[in-house]
Amino acid sequence: MKHILLFIAFLSLSTLYAKTDSESAPRDGSVTGTVIDANLNQALPYVNIIIKNEAGETITGGITDDQGYFEIKHIPEGKNVINIQYMGYKTVSKPLVIGNGKHKIDLGNILLEEDIASLDEVTVVAEVSSVQQKVDRKVITIGKDLTTTGASASEIMNNLPSVTVDSQSGDISLRGNENVRVLLDGKPTNVPAAQLLKQIPSTSIKSVELITNPSAKYNPEGMSGIINIILHKNANVGFNGNLNVGFAKEISPNFNSSIDMNYRNGKLNFYGNYGNNIGKSTGGGKIDRFDDNTEQIFKNWNNNKSHLYKLGIDYYINDNNVFSVYTNQNLYDGKRSNSTDIIYLLNDNPNFRQYLDNENENTTSSYNAAFKHDFKKEGHNISLEVDYSTFDSDEIADFSFTDNSSYRDLVNNKRDNTLINLDYVNPLSETSKLEIGAEYRANNADNFYNTTNANLYDSDYEYNRSIYSFYTTYGQTFDKWSYQVGARIEQYEVEAIFEQVTQETSTFNDEQFSIYPSAFLTYNTSEKTSLQLSYSRRVDRPGLGQINPIREWSSPRVTSIGNPELRQQFTNSLELNLTKNVKGGNITAGTFYRIINDEINRSVFMDPEDPAGDRVILTYDNFDRNNAFGFEASSNYRPTKWWNFNASVEYYFKTVRGVVEQENLEIKNSTFNLRMNNNFKATKSLSFSLFGTYRGQDENLQHKRKPMVMVNTGLRYSFLEDDRATFSFSYNDIFNTMKFAFERDRPFPSEGEFNWESNQWRIGLTYRFGGGKYKALNRKQRDNNETQGSGGFM
Repeated sequence: MKHILLFIAFLSLSTLYAKTDSESAPRDGSVTGTVIDANLNQALPYVNIIIKNEAGETITGGITDDQGYFEIKHIPEGKNVINIQYMGYKTVSKPLVIGNGKHKIDLGNILLEEDIASLDEVTVVAEVSSVQQKVDRKVITIGKDLTTTGASASEIMNNLPSVTVDSQSGDISLRGNENVRVLLDGKPTNVPAAQLLKQIPSTSIKSVELITNPSAKYNPEGMSGIINIILHKNANVGFNGNLNVGFAKEISPNFNSSIDMNYRNGKLNFYGNYGNNIGKSTGGGKIDRFDDNTEQIFKNWNNNKSHLYKLGIDYYINDNNVFSVYTNQNLYDGKRSNSTDIIYLLNDNPNFRQYLDNENENTTSSYNAAFKHDFKKEGHNISLEVDYSTFDSDEIADFSFTDNSSYRDLVNNKRDNTLINLDYVNPLSETSKLEIGAEYRANNADNFYNTTNANLYDSDYEYNRSIYSFYTTYGQTFDKWSYQVGARIEQYEVEAIFEQVTQETSTFNDEQFSIYPSAFLTYNTSEKTSLQLSYSRRVDRPGLGQINPIREWSSPRVTSIGNPELRQQFTNSLELNLTKNVKGGNITAGTFYRIINDEINRSVFMDPEDPAGDRVILTYDNFDRNNAFGFEASSNYRPTKWWNFNASVEYYFKTVRGVVEQENLEIKNSTFNLRMNNNFKATKSLSFSLFGTYRGQDENLQHKRKPMVMVNTGLRYSFLEDDRATFSFSYNDIFNTMKFAFERDRPFPSEGEFNWESNQWRIGLTYRFGGGKYKALNRKQRDNNETQGSGGFM
């Protein structure tokens, strides 16, 4: 089957490629031009170009490319008007007369000015984070107001709409669901999402994309969608860069810094980024268990160092061909110590202590090469991308106990990913576009576990997965209506081998052919309001941590392991979204409904090999069909020239199914979240920020989490020529209210609370050097493409 898929994909691409010379003959006339930001002198990509006749009827149109350039063909003779529209900027209208010997008109550079009074979309600025609602995603540009609130990506993610990060496990969720795919620069990584977020310095992040209902063009993994983290990359002429340093402290000191630079001259652009996150942290908490009248007290100390590098070269061969390569390198060195005390309150059992000393070093390396060819017709291109990444982790865990016994665990994880992608895009007309592509993905992992514990066994787990994909999408626009339909077919193959001392070798094999359709229907009720209905089928393939039978982590009373027999989980997702631009900002609102089959969820049971009957096994299992729905709304608004804010509200309802002690449980749960980020401009150089968040009560199989509240504040001051330098100060969790508190009844009644260094102050300094004009690279990025315009061809 996989060879048939590849044959179909490449045969289709070859057929369309052979037809590239049969471009339709021009009709009457054409117009070209380049759209430039009047203040920044930068090219503006994806600007709407609309051609209307004398009666005001739209006759054709298009959008600018990454360099701000556009070319509109097939314009009939006569008097017309060209409108250049971009959200957040004043519309420019120019007369356009075709005829009398003028059939090819070049408008040159067209300058657009920011429209502060009627801001339709928050523009990307260096000082303030912005939220842009696009057709199939939210794009959050990370400004200095967010980079000062945390040293790592994990710390700032909780400030983003629809996103939450569990303060204890580090697991990330989108719209209340942890089945989300996290990408870095549009590519999958070998690093678990929770660890990845802790290792990426916040100052290295340019923007975050939230894609809740991706089209067939995207990989279908992730029930709740995709979170794509984009790192800084410069493409300015000459030598340019940004330097960031920061220091934070509550109890322990933390330091982070980053620098991103580029040098471009002629056909070559060299760029690089380095960021680090170095610091210590403390935390702890307690759990009161009522069935045996014990109190568990937890204390932990962390000392982590993370270094992230990005280096790349773009080679502009000519106007139609671009070749580029880059590499991301992440080095992590983590040391963690924690103690767990079990205190018996009402009996004579001796108190118990477990002490853990853990060291974890890992290296993540990714290498990417891409080539793109543009044909003569605007928007007509073919691109090839190859990506290879590796992950190598060594962990040493030393356990010691009250009775002076001890043992050591050695865990080594090795993984590699290979991705090869071929894409072809052909605008068949001014109002329609066809896209097809083929992709191959391979994921291989080898996990070794060695222990000196006489009750545990050395083991080796090998996991290999291959996925062969082919997709096609077609979009078309009719006046105010547009649609896009597509399908992705995939052949999925996996083989796993588990070897453990004293036991027979066990194997697991799975092979499945699946189709993932998608559809988008958009209606623009006016130039400022659009309504979109979308559908997609998605899959959650069991992650390595969910199927790996080697222990993930262990405490005196809980051991977390995977389930090698997990099956794939399939989700049908339906969304309805409204986007309305109003004077001073925009409002977006949406609702979603999901039907989930073979849902993957937690399973909890008492460890049968524990003689005392106190230890719990935490694992995963598949469950029956499930439903989930929710509502969310967000707004970017500028009430005055000195105040702007973005706010979001979310309400999710879900049914959680799982097994606790062989009992099938069903928990109906609703969650309400609220966020608001305010920015106040006191003077041209000085501004203040105020951020607040409320996370409502949430319930799962393990516990019922109580509400969480946090308020942050800060200031920014710009100085030196052209505001090249910025000083920032922030004070997070100013009321010291952020904590993780819970209660539970299963598998035993208890309640608890955990705290960490959230009441933290931070200072930062940013300096920008160089000053070349923007020359954006028109380069394909896999899983970093977006449907522009109204969900059809634009």
